[in-house]
Amino acid sequence: MSEQIVKPLGLAHVRVTVTDIHRSKAFYEQLLGTAPAMDFSDHIDEPGITEDRERLYGGAIFPVGEQLFGLRPVAPSGQRFDPDTVGLDHVSFVVGSVDDLHAAAERLDAAGIEHGEVTDLGDAGMVILSVQDPDDINLELAAQK
Repeated sequence: MSEQIVKPLGLAHVRVTVTDIHRSKAFYEQLLGTAPAMDFSDHIDEPGITEDRERLYGGAIFPVGEQLFGLRPVAPSGQRFDPDTVGLDHVSFVVGSVDDLHAAAERLDAAGIEHGEVTDLGDAGMVILSVQDPDDINLELAAQK
């Protein structure tokens, strides 16, 4: 084993690529219950915005605890997420309790958003609830048992 290069303290942010910033932003506002901390989605039709890092490529960033979750709207319209290619498999958001997962399932039902079952992962020590975002990115809500 080689010498450790860095000792991370956590993740600063995760950003996913989306096809339609307005659709994705609305979904994540509803899912996370918060507005973006930074939002350039109103500029999405401006020339060069999808190449402008300082304006988040026309995307948005949501606060999630002490981390950030971003949307980068540069994928071609109609493209769908594929967890079986190199890159992201899924994003998992921690919630406070298993009861929070059941409450989330009820709220997803009320909003007409399809989702999986609240599932106990056994020896992994967690319980999860899966839901797909508008680009079919697999999201997991997870609570420790």
